[in-house]
Amino acid sequence: MKSGIRVRQAVERMRPYHPPLEGRTDKLRMDFNENPIGCSPAVRRALARLTAATISAYPEQGTVRRKIAKYFGVAADELLLTNGTDEALSLAVNTFVEPGDRVIFVEPTYAMYRFYSELAGANVVAPRYDAEMCFPWNTVLTELRKGPRIFFLPNPNSPTGNLLAPAELRTLLHAARRTVVVIDEAYFEFSGVTVIPWIRRYKNLIVTRTFSKTAGLAGLRLGCIFVNRELAAKMRKAQSPYPVNAAALAAADAAIKDRAFISRTVREVRRGREQLEQGLTKLGVRFFPSGGNFLLVHFGAGAKKIVAALERKGILLRDRSNDFGSEGYVRITLGTPGQTRRLLRELGAIL
Repeated sequence: MKSGIRVRQAVERMRPYHPPLEGRTDKLRMDFNENPIGCSPAVRRALARLTAATISAYPEQGTVRRKIAKYFGVAADELLLTNGTDEALSLAVNTFVEPGDRVIFVEPTYAMYRFYSELAGANVVAPRYDAEMCFPWNTVLTELRKGPRIFFLPNPNSPTGNLLAPAELRTLLHAARRTVVVIDEAYFEFSGVTVIPWIRRYKNLIVTRTFSKTAGLAGLRLGCIFVNRELAAKMRKAQSPYPVNAAALAAADAAIKDRAFISRTVREVRRGREQLEQGLTKLGVRFFPSGGNFLLVHFGAGAKKIVAALERKGILLRDRSNDFGSEGYVRITLGTPGQTRRLLRELGAIL
Protein backbone atom coordinates (compact mmCIF):
# COMPACT_ATOMS: atom_id res chain seq x y z
CA MET A 1 0.00 0.00 0.00
CA LYS A 2 1.35 3.41 -0.97
CA SER A 3 1.96 5.90 1.84
CA GLY A 4 0.85 8.95 -0.11
CA ILE A 5 3.90 10.86 1.16
CA ARG A 6 5.35 13.16 -1.47
CA VAL A 7 9.08 13.29 -2.12
CA ARG A 8 10.99 15.90 -4.08
CA GLN A 9 10.73 15.65 -7.86
CA ALA A 10 14.54 15.68 -8.06
CA VAL A 11 14.62 12.47 -6.00
CA GLU A 12 11.87 10.84 -8.06
CA ARG A 13 13.86 11.47 -11.25
CA MET A 14 17.18 10.13 -9.91
CA ARG A 15 18.60 6.77 -10.82
CA PRO A 16 19.57 4.76 -7.70
CA TYR A 17 23.26 4.19 -7.03
CA HIS A 18 24.22 0.66 -6.05
CA PRO A 19 27.25 0.48 -3.72
CA PRO A 20 29.55 -2.58 -3.44
CA LEU A 21 27.79 -5.85 -2.69
CA GLU A 22 28.19 -7.72 0.59
CA GLY A 23 30.58 -10.63 0.96
CA ARG A 24 33.71 -9.08 -0.55
CA THR A 25 36.03 -9.45 2.46
CA ASP A 26 37.66 -12.79 1.64
CA LYS A 27 37.92 -12.22 -2.11
CA LEU A 28 40.53 -10.58 -4.32
CA ARG A 29 38.85 -7.18 -4.63
CA MET A 30 39.88 -5.70 -7.97
CA ASP A 31 36.54 -3.96 -8.47
CA PHE A 32 36.40 -0.73 -6.44
CA ASN A 33 39.93 0.75 -6.63
CA GLU A 34 40.77 0.04 -3.01
CA ASN A 35 44.33 -0.31 -1.68
CA PRO A 36 45.50 -3.85 -2.53
CA ILE A 37 47.81 -3.93 0.50
CA GLY A 38 45.47 -2.53 3.14
CA CYS A 39 46.47 0.25 5.52
CA SER A 40 49.70 1.06 7.32
CA PRO A 41 50.44 -0.92 10.50
CA ALA A 42 50.85 2.50 12.13
CA VAL A 43 47.18 3.19 11.42
CA ARG A 44 46.09 0.00 13.15
CA ARG A 45 48.23 0.85 16.18
CA ALA A 46 46.74 4.34 16.30
CA LEU A 47 43.21 2.94 16.22
CA ALA A 48 44.06 0.47 19.00
CA ARG A 49 45.13 3.41 21.18
CA LEU A 50 41.73 5.12 21.01
CA THR A 51 40.40 5.48 24.53
CA ALA A 52 36.84 5.24 25.78
CA ALA A 53 36.96 8.96 26.53
CA THR A 54 37.98 9.77 22.96
CA ILE A 55 35.28 7.57 21.47
CA SER A 56 32.53 8.96 23.70
CA ALA A 57 33.41 12.61 23.01
CA TYR A 58 32.67 14.68 19.92
CA PRO A 59 35.83 14.70 17.77
CA GLU A 60 38.25 17.64 17.80
CA GLN A 61 39.82 17.99 14.36
CA GLY A 62 41.84 21.21 14.68
CA THR A 63 45.20 19.63 15.56
CA VAL A 64 44.99 16.91 12.92
CA ARG A 65 43.75 19.38 10.31
CA ARG A 66 46.84 21.54 10.89
CA LYS A 67 49.10 18.49 10.51
CA ILE A 68 47.37 17.41 7.30
CA ALA A 69 47.56 20.96 5.92
CA LYS A 70 51.30 21.01 6.57
CA TYR A 71 51.65 17.59 4.92
CA PHE A 72 49.98 18.88 1.75
CA GLY A 73 51.72 22.27 1.82
CA VAL A 74 48.70 24.51 2.43
CA ALA A 75 47.50 26.72 5.27
CA ALA A 76 45.05 25.21 7.75
CA ASP A 77 42.33 27.64 6.68
CA GLU A 78 42.72 26.47 3.05
CA LEU A 79 41.76 22.91 4.02
CA LEU A 80 38.46 21.31 4.96
CA LEU A 81 38.29 17.71 6.16
CA THR A 82 35.28 15.77 4.92
CA ASN A 83 33.54 12.45 5.40
CA GLY A 84 35.21 10.97 2.34
CA THR A 85 35.40 12.67 -1.05
CA ASP A 86 31.65 12.09 -1.36
CA GLU A 87 30.95 14.70 1.30
CA ALA A 88 33.43 17.05 -0.38
CA LEU A 89 31.45 16.83 -3.63
CA SER A 90 28.15 17.20 -1.80
CA LEU A 91 29.47 20.23 0.05
CA ALA A 92 30.54 21.90 -3.20
CA VAL A 93 27.05 21.43 -4.64
CA ASN A 94 25.33 22.55 -1.43
CA THR A 95 27.44 25.70 -1.27
CA PHE A 96 27.23 26.86 -4.88
CA VAL A 97 24.33 25.24 -6.77
CA GLU A 98 20.76 26.54 -6.85
CA PRO A 99 17.93 24.48 -8.39
CA GLY A 100 18.05 24.91 -12.16
CA ASP A 101 21.75 25.82 -12.28
CA ARG A 102 23.84 24.01 -14.88
CA VAL A 103 26.52 21.53 -13.79
CA ILE A 104 28.92 19.92 -16.26
CA PHE A 105 31.11 16.82 -16.21
CA VAL A 106 32.25 14.32 -18.83
CA GLU A 107 30.84 10.79 -18.67
CA PRO A 108 31.45 7.96 -18.01
CA THR A 109 32.86 9.13 -14.69
CA TYR A 110 32.35 8.92 -10.94
CA ALA A 111 28.61 8.50 -10.35
CA MET A 112 28.47 10.91 -7.41
CA TYR A 113 28.94 13.99 -9.63
CA ARG A 114 25.58 13.30 -11.21
CA PHE A 115 24.05 12.03 -7.96
CA TYR A 116 24.60 15.22 -5.95
CA SER A 117 23.88 17.50 -8.89
CA GLU A 118 20.53 15.87 -9.61
CA LEU A 119 19.67 15.78 -5.89
CA ALA A 120 20.15 19.57 -5.82
CA GLY A 121 17.83 19.98 -8.81
CA ALA A 122 20.62 21.10 -11.15
CA ASN A 123 20.47 20.78 -14.93
CA VAL A 124 23.20 18.32 -15.82
CA VAL A 125 25.26 18.76 -19.00
CA ALA A 126 27.28 15.59 -19.61
CA PRO A 127 29.27 15.29 -22.86
CA ARG A 128 30.86 11.89 -23.32
CA TYR A 129 34.21 10.30 -24.08
CA ASP A 130 34.34 8.73 -27.52
CA ALA A 131 35.15 5.10 -28.31
CA GLU A 132 38.88 5.86 -28.04
CA MET A 133 38.34 7.50 -24.61
CA CYS A 134 39.31 10.93 -25.95
CA PHE A 135 38.28 13.99 -23.94
CA PRO A 136 35.57 16.01 -25.81
CA TRP A 137 37.49 19.27 -25.85
CA ASN A 138 35.35 21.32 -28.23
CA THR A 139 32.09 20.53 -26.45
CA VAL A 140 33.51 21.13 -22.98
CA LEU A 141 35.13 24.46 -23.88
CA THR A 142 31.92 25.64 -25.55
CA GLU A 143 29.88 24.75 -22.46
CA LEU A 144 32.36 26.33 -20.05
CA ARG A 145 32.19 29.65 -21.88
CA LYS A 146 28.46 29.68 -21.13
CA GLY A 147 29.29 29.85 -17.41
CA PRO A 148 27.83 26.72 -15.76
CA ARG A 149 27.78 26.78 -11.96
CA ILE A 150 30.18 23.87 -11.38
CA PHE A 151 32.51 21.83 -13.56
CA PHE A 152 33.52 18.50 -12.02
CA LEU A 153 36.80 17.24 -13.46
CA PRO A 154 38.44 14.09 -12.07
CA ASN A 155 42.11 13.88 -12.97
CA PRO A 156 42.72 11.03 -13.67
CA ASN A 157 39.18 10.03 -14.57
CA SER A 158 37.64 6.73 -13.57
CA PRO A 159 36.80 4.44 -15.30
CA THR A 160 38.48 5.68 -18.50
CA GLY A 161 41.90 6.44 -16.96
CA ASN A 162 42.30 9.78 -18.77
CA LEU A 163 44.93 12.11 -17.33
CA LEU A 164 45.09 15.76 -18.40
CA ALA A 165 48.43 17.57 -18.32
CA PRO A 166 48.90 20.87 -16.42
CA ALA A 167 48.78 22.88 -19.66
CA GLU A 168 45.45 21.30 -20.53
CA LEU A 169 44.09 22.04 -17.06
CA ARG A 170 45.09 25.70 -17.45
CA THR A 171 43.17 25.84 -20.73
CA LEU A 172 40.04 24.61 -18.98
CA LEU A 173 40.44 26.98 -16.04
CA HIS A 174 40.87 29.97 -18.35
CA ALA A 175 37.66 28.99 -20.16
CA ALA A 176 35.79 28.57 -16.87
CA ARG A 177 36.26 32.00 -15.31
CA ARG A 178 32.60 32.18 -14.22
CA THR A 179 32.45 28.57 -13.04
CA VAL A 180 33.53 26.75 -9.88
CA VAL A 181 35.99 24.10 -11.08
CA VAL A 182 36.27 21.04 -8.84
CA ILE A 183 39.33 18.96 -9.77
CA ASP A 184 39.10 15.58 -8.09
CA GLU A 185 42.59 14.19 -7.47
CA ALA A 186 41.57 10.90 -5.87
CA TYR A 187 44.32 9.08 -7.80
CA PHE A 188 47.03 11.76 -7.59
CA GLU A 189 49.68 9.51 -6.05
CA PHE A 190 49.59 7.28 -9.13
CA SER A 191 49.55 10.10 -11.69
CA GLY A 192 51.86 12.66 -10.07
CA VAL A 193 49.81 15.57 -11.50
CA THR A 194 48.37 18.02 -8.96
CA VAL A 195 47.00 21.57 -9.01
CA ILE A 196 46.80 22.12 -5.25
CA PRO A 197 49.45 24.90 -5.50
CA TRP A 198 47.10 26.75 -7.89
CA ILE A 199 44.30 27.41 -5.36
CA ARG A 200 45.62 30.89 -4.58
CA ARG A 201 46.02 31.81 -8.25
CA TYR A 202 42.61 30.56 -9.42
CA LYS A 203 39.93 31.81 -7.06
CA ASN A 204 37.32 29.50 -8.63
CA LEU A 205 39.39 26.32 -8.13
CA ILE A 206 38.56 23.57 -5.62
CA VAL A 207 40.75 20.47 -5.34
CA THR A 208 39.63 17.30 -3.60
CA ARG A 209 41.71 14.38 -2.32
CA THR A 210 40.94 11.14 -0.50
CA PHE A 211 42.64 8.88 2.04
CA SER A 212 40.85 5.87 0.55
CA LYS A 213 43.40 4.90 -2.10
CA THR A 214 47.09 4.93 -1.18
CA ALA A 215 46.47 5.35 2.57
CA GLY A 216 43.97 2.47 2.55
CA LEU A 217 41.36 4.22 4.73
CA ALA A 218 38.28 3.68 2.54
CA GLY A 219 36.43 2.10 5.46
CA LEU A 220 36.94 5.17 7.65
CA ARG A 221 35.79 7.76 5.07
CA LEU A 222 38.18 10.71 5.05
CA GLY A 223 38.59 13.29 2.31
CA CYS A 224 40.02 16.78 1.86
CA ILE A 225 39.00 20.01 0.16
CA PHE A 226 41.73 22.48 -0.83
CA VAL A 227 40.48 25.95 -1.73
CA ASN A 228 41.34 29.62 -1.21
CA ARG A 229 40.51 31.12 2.18
CA GLU A 230 37.47 33.08 1.00
CA LEU A 231 35.66 30.11 -0.51
CA ALA A 232 36.82 27.85 2.33
CA ALA A 233 35.00 30.09 4.80
CA LYS A 234 31.83 29.95 2.67
CA MET A 235 31.98 26.17 2.41
CA ARG A 236 32.64 25.76 6.12
CA LYS A 237 29.34 27.54 6.77
CA ALA A 238 27.53 24.85 4.77
CA GLN A 239 29.27 21.94 6.50
CA SER A 240 28.07 20.06 9.56
CA PRO A 241 30.15 20.74 12.71
CA TYR A 242 31.43 17.15 13.12
CA PRO A 243 31.90 15.68 9.62
CA VAL A 244 34.91 13.48 10.48
CA ASN A 245 34.90 10.85 13.21
CA ALA A 246 37.60 10.31 15.85
CA ALA A 247 38.84 7.05 14.33
CA ALA A 248 39.36 8.66 10.91
CA LEU A 249 41.27 11.55 12.48
CA ALA A 250 43.55 9.20 14.43
CA ALA A 251 44.12 7.07 11.32
CA ALA A 252 44.94 10.09 9.14
CA ASP A 253 47.44 11.38 11.68
CA ALA A 254 49.24 8.03 11.59
CA ALA A 255 48.95 7.63 7.81
CA ILE A 256 50.68 10.89 6.92
CA LYS A 257 53.61 9.97 9.16
CA ASP A 258 54.18 6.67 7.37
CA ARG A 259 55.37 7.96 4.00
CA ALA A 260 57.18 4.67 3.41
CA PHE A 261 53.84 2.84 3.29
CA ILE A 262 52.46 5.30 0.74
CA SER A 263 55.58 4.90 -1.39
CA ARG A 264 55.36 1.12 -1.16
CA THR A 265 51.73 1.14 -2.27
CA VAL A 266 52.48 3.33 -5.29
CA ARG A 267 55.52 1.21 -6.20
CA GLU A 268 53.58 -2.06 -5.95
CA VAL A 269 50.65 -0.71 -7.97
CA ARG A 270 52.92 0.60 -10.72
CA ARG A 271 54.67 -2.78 -10.91
CA GLY A 272 51.28 -4.45 -11.04
CA ARG A 273 50.15 -2.13 -13.84
CA GLU A 274 53.16 -2.96 -16.01
CA GLN A 275 52.66 -6.65 -15.33
CA LEU A 276 48.92 -6.49 -16.10
CA GLU A 277 49.46 -4.53 -19.32
CA GLN A 278 52.00 -7.08 -20.52
CA GLY A 279 49.73 -9.97 -19.61
CA LEU A 280 46.67 -8.47 -21.30
CA THR A 281 48.72 -7.81 -24.42
CA LYS A 282 49.75 -11.48 -24.58
CA LEU A 283 46.13 -12.53 -24.13
CA GLY A 284 45.01 -10.19 -26.90
CA VAL A 285 42.79 -8.11 -24.59
CA ARG A 286 42.44 -4.41 -25.40
CA PHE A 287 43.07 -1.91 -22.61
CA PHE A 288 43.24 1.87 -22.34
CA PRO A 289 46.12 3.91 -20.83
CA SER A 290 45.44 4.93 -17.23
CA GLY A 291 46.82 7.47 -14.80
CA GLY A 292 45.11 5.78 -11.84
CA ASN A 293 45.29 2.51 -9.93
CA PHE A 294 43.06 0.73 -12.46
CA LEU A 295 42.81 -0.22 -16.12
CA LEU A 296 39.75 -0.10 -18.33
CA VAL A 297 39.71 -3.17 -20.56
CA HIS A 298 37.40 -4.33 -23.35
CA PHE A 299 36.53 -8.03 -23.22
CA GLY A 300 33.89 -7.79 -25.94
CA ALA A 301 30.61 -9.69 -26.01
CA GLY A 302 31.76 -12.25 -23.43
CA ALA A 303 32.51 -9.70 -20.70
CA LYS A 304 29.69 -10.67 -18.33
CA LYS A 305 30.58 -14.35 -18.51
CA ILE A 306 34.25 -13.57 -17.90
CA VAL A 307 33.46 -11.39 -14.87
CA ALA A 308 31.12 -14.06 -13.47
CA ALA A 309 33.68 -16.83 -14.02
CA LEU A 310 36.37 -14.84 -12.22
CA GLU A 311 33.98 -14.16 -9.34
CA ARG A 312 33.48 -17.89 -8.93
CA LYS A 313 37.28 -18.08 -8.59
CA GLY A 314 37.18 -15.42 -5.86
CA ILE A 315 38.32 -12.51 -8.04
CA LEU A 316 36.08 -9.43 -8.34
CA LEU A 317 36.18 -7.06 -11.33
CA ARG A 318 33.80 -4.17 -12.11
CA ASP A 319 31.64 -4.51 -15.22
CA ARG A 320 31.16 -0.96 -16.55
CA SER A 321 29.32 -1.88 -19.75
CA ASN A 322 26.16 -0.01 -18.69
CA ASP A 323 28.17 3.21 -18.35
CA PHE A 324 29.24 2.97 -21.98
CA GLY A 325 25.97 1.69 -23.38
CA SER A 326 27.89 -1.14 -24.97
CA GLU A 327 28.81 -4.63 -23.83
CA GLY A 328 32.39 -5.48 -22.94
CA TYR A 329 33.89 -2.69 -20.80
CA VAL A 330 35.38 -3.83 -17.49
CA ARG A 331 37.49 -1.92 -14.98
CA ILE A 332 40.27 -3.78 -13.19
CA THR A 333 41.78 -2.36 -10.02
CA LEU A 334 45.55 -2.80 -10.05
CA GLY A 335 46.92 -5.19 -7.48
CA THR A 336 50.29 -6.33 -6.24
CA PRO A 337 52.45 -8.45 -8.57
CA GLY A 338 51.28 -11.59 -6.76
CA GLN A 339 47.63 -10.65 -7.08
CA THR A 340 48.13 -9.75 -10.73
CA ARG A 341 49.74 -13.12 -11.47
CA ARG A 342 46.69 -14.83 -9.96
CA LEU A 343 44.30 -12.73 -12.07
CA LEU A 344 46.22 -13.35 -15.30
CA ARG A 345 46.44 -17.08 -14.61
CA GLU A 346 42.69 -17.40 -14.09
CA LEU A 347 41.87 -15.03 -16.95
CA GLY A 348 44.10 -16.99 -19.30
CA ALA A 349 42.34 -20.22 -18.37
CA ILE A 350 38.92 -18.65 -19.04
CA LEU A 351 39.90 -17.11 -22.36
